[in-house]
Amino acid sequence: MSRKPGSMYRYVRGQLTTRKEYMGGIPNPRITQFMNGNRQATFPVKLSLVSDEQCQARHGALEAARITSNRFMEKKVGLTNYRLRVLVFPHVILRENKQATGAGADRVSQGMRSSYGKIVSSAARVKRNQSVITIETQPQFVKIAKSALRKAGMKLPSPCHVNQS
Repeated sequence: MSRKPGSMYRYVRGQLTTRKEYMGGIPNPRITQFMNGNRQATFPVKLSLVSDEQCQARHGALEAARITSNRFMEKKVGLTNYRLRVLVFPHVILRENKQATGAGADRVSQGMRSSYGKIVSSAARVKRNQSVITIETQPQFVKIAKSALRKAGMKLPSPCHVNQS
C-alpha cells in the first residue's frame, strides 16, 4: 500500500489504466460489498450522495464511506428499514514512482529512469453530479438517512451534497 497521501490521487490526470490482464500484482479492492441492508423490500424514499467535483475516490475511501453510513443506519433504524448501495467501482489502477530517501539514496535511486511506476492502489473515477451512494428508506427515516450520507461524504475526496428523489 502506498504511504503517500490520498490527495495526490484525488484529481483526474492523464489517461486511465484499467486493463488488469496486462499487469501483475494488483491489490484487491478493500470494498467488497456494494449493497447493504434489506435487499428484498421496496422503499418509497431514495436519497443519493452526489459528488460536486470530478475526482478519483480510492478504494479505501469508498469502503470507509460505506462502513460509516451502513453502521449509522443499522444502529438508528434497524437492518430491515433501509437499502444502501455503492454505485461506483474502483477499476482505475493507480501507479507510483517510488523514490528512495535517507542516507545514500542518491546511489540507490534511479531518478526518472523507467518512471512509469508500480501499482499501489485502485480508484473509482467519479464525474461531477454523479451519485456515489444511495439509500432507500421509509419516510420517517429520511432525516437519519441524510445524516448518514453526510457522514459518508466526509470520507470522500470531493465535496458532496445529498439529493432526495
